[in-house]
Parts: sequence; C-alpha cells; structure tokens
Amino acid sequence: MGKVVSKHGHSAAGVDEAGRVTRARLYVDIPDTSWPLVYSSEYDISFGGMEKLHPFDAGKWGKIHALLIERKLLSSDEFVEPLEVSEDELLMVHTLEYLNSLKWSANVAKIAEIPPLALMPNYFVQKSVLRRFRLQTGGTVLAGKLAIERGWAINIGGGFHHCSSDRGGGFCAYADITLNIQYLWKNYPDIKNVLVVDLDAHQGNGYARDFMGDSRVYIFDVYNGMIYPNDNEAKAAISRKVELRHGAKDTYYLNVVRKNLEQVFEDFTPQYIVYNAGTDILQGDPLGCLDVSPNGIIERDEIVFCAARKRGVPITMLTSGGYQRSTARVIADSISNLHSKNIVNGPKNVIQ
Repeated sequence: MGKVVSKHGHSAAGVDEAGRVTRARLYVDIPDTSWPLVYSSEYDISFGGMEKLHPFDAGKWGKIHALLIERKLLSSDEFVEPLEVSEDELLMVHTLEYLNSLKWSANVAKIAEIPPLALMPNYFVQKSVLRRFRLQTGGTVLAGKLAIERGWAINIGGGFHHCSSDRGGGFCAYADITLNIQYLWKNYPDIKNVLVVDLDAHQGNGYARDFMGDSRVYIFDVYNGMIYPNDNEAKAAISRKVELRHGAKDTYYLNVVRKNLEQVFEDFTPQYIVYNAGTDILQGDPLGCLDVSPNGIIERDEIVFCAARKRGVPITMLTSGGYQRSTARVIADSISNLHSKNIVNGPKNVIQ
C-alpha cells in the first residue's frame, strides 16, 4: 500500500510514508483479568424506532452481553472496550470517495436498507448509526490482537462481510474483516496466511472483493446460493465454496461444514482465522431461508473452534447476521458451550 492521505492532506494517523502502521491505536492493551470478549454498550443501534423497519435486531449485541452476565460467565468489567475506528484508519482499506459518500444520508439509507433514513440529517445518521458501526469495526480490529495474544477472541458485534473498499450494502457500512486482516499484517509481519471461515447464510462478497487474487487469504464460504447478494464476480475469490439451497437442516449442514473444513486445512496452512459466525442460518430466519436448529449452530461453532485449537491457530469470531429476536440467546448459548467444554477459557486459564 502506498502513502495514505486523509481529506485534510496529511498522512493517515499511524501510517508512515510506505503505508506501514507506526502507531497501532486500535490495539489497546488490556489487563489479564479481562476476557478476550470485545463489546461496547454503544454497539446497539436506535434511531427513533426506525431501526425496526429492518429485520435485523439492532439490539442483539446488548442482549448477548446481558445474557452472559446473567449467567455469571463473566462480569461487565471483564469485557474489553474497543475504540471507535477513525477516518484515517478506515482509509487503510476504504477509498476516500466511499467514506465521503457516507456523509449523504440517502447513501447510508441504501446501505442500511432503511429508506426513511434518507430524510434524516446526516449528523443524526452519523451519531445514531455509523458511529455504532465504527465502534464495532474497532472491536473487530482489537479482537485480532487479542486472538494472537490469547489464542481466541470474540467480538460481540461486527462481521460486516458485504462491505468492500469502495461499496457497502446489506446493513454493512465498513469493511471490518478487511481492516482486521490488514491491521494484523502490518503489526504482526510474521503472520501471512489468513483463513476466512464464513458461515453466515449470505455470501461474503465484500472482503472477497478486497482480497481478490491475494494468495495469502483463503476463503471458505458456505452460504445459501439462492439469496442476496449472488455476487458472481466476488465468487471468483472464494477458495472453497458450498452453495446451499433453501431449507438445509442440521445433519446435512453440519456434515458439509465438518467435511469441507477438514479439506480446507489440507489445502492451506493458516496462521490466523477470521470466523464470520452469522446466525441467520437459524430455522425461521426470514432472510437466510435455511433450517438449522439452535443446537446445530452451537455444534457448528464448536466444530470451527475445535479445528482451530487442534492446530494451534488463533481465531477471531464475529457475530455477523441473524434476523430473529432469538439469535442473541443462541449466540450466548454457543459461547457458554465453548467455555463449559474448555474450548475457550477465561483470564485465569489464558491459552498461550
């Protein structure tokens, strides 16, 4: 990457003339008493009730946080608080033209798929919607550092897999997966090979466009081939893809994931894994159109984490899509299951 210049004409914060990060601002240090679970109370989105016009539960992240505390898995001060990603940091992956386009409410309304947003002043849209996405993006980046240090990390938000460097869509305004990987490469130069495991019901076309032709990134994507986005150009970047049809159930789905994941590790030796763990595969999801049970999702996550731990590969999980009110509980159940089976551990048993 060449020199990155902000709209003010100066070099992007934390990036030198050669495009190398010199000050990893988003990589905040955390105490040993914290879990590698990233969350901010400002992840949830609320803008006068308009968020209800989109099927996505814009309060999902807060519900997951509350459930984990309610179960006494950890306390509120054991979560890690991320920083909001800045425009200069976003310029590491995004074009200035795209970031400027977000200063028009009509463009944000299209990306968020909430038409009435187009009528709102942009300062309101920035504060109520985009700032929340920027916090979650900062959380995804920070989770990468925590995964390297602890062996695993989970950002309770993030997973905006439809956003690429120059376009957003599908409720995804920032390319957090791309930034997670680029930030990691610039701060951990010994890490080169990255595996993206995308098990959201929708094709992950954003980061796929960003890493088109980059042999350092292997993309394993299992998705419903009959729904959005059906991005044929981006499909060329998928190293191993499985296109499902409507109504896929537990047995078939889990066999597909297990069998193909084993093949992925035969084809590629990753040093880091980004796991996009969407819950829109859940039975009854209006957009995913698959038929996987809550227990199926819990087993799916266990399969992926066990595969990473078996091979000693750091893994970052992002919660991504999921369009039912019940998905928050499923995600909390899955995290609890990983802990109960000693697949992930708290601060007293840090994975080295």
